[in-house]
Amino acid sequence: MYLYLIRHAVAHKRDQERWPDDSRRPLTPEGEEEFMGAARGLAHVVPEVEVLLSSPYERAWRTAEILAEQTGWPGPEELPALEPDVPPEKVVIALETYAGKQSIALAGHRPGLHELAVYLLTGDAGGADMKIKKGGIVCIEFDNAPEAGAGKLRWLFTPRVLRTLGVS
Repeated sequence: MYLYLIRHAVAHKRDQERWPDDSRRPLTPEGEEEFMGAARGLAHVVPEVEVLLSSPYERAWRTAEILAEQTGWPGPEELPALEPDVPPEKVVIALETYAGKQSIALAGHRPGLHELAVYLLTGDAGGADMKIKKGGIVCIEFDNAPEAGAGKLRWLFTPRVLRTLGVS
């Protein structure tokens, strides 16, 4: 199974006046535009996934919508376990619902997505330091279902690399 972890694209800076509820903070117009190019590049590397799951937060959800629009992947499904501060163990439990799938994409946030990647690779959410840039993606492979320490890192792409792949 391949698990693709996508950090949301560039969003507006936190602003208590404009978005008192941080879950409603959107992507910037530039963030959307740049991520469209990254998503087109990603389609060359990962032409399809079976399931696209997203945090319900606006910036991650819009990132997932752009992925579906630009890649032809299925539309996003909400997965609250992908909210920013949910421990990786809870995400793995939530993914049990998708047992038998061969490819799943997750759109989420820092720090949760970073901790999830490290947890899946090392068995300990604090076991390494990994940085996924905004709009970047990590591919982790599993022989079976995702579980702590069972993942193999296949690649990590920055949005710039993905945009380059999309220009053809």
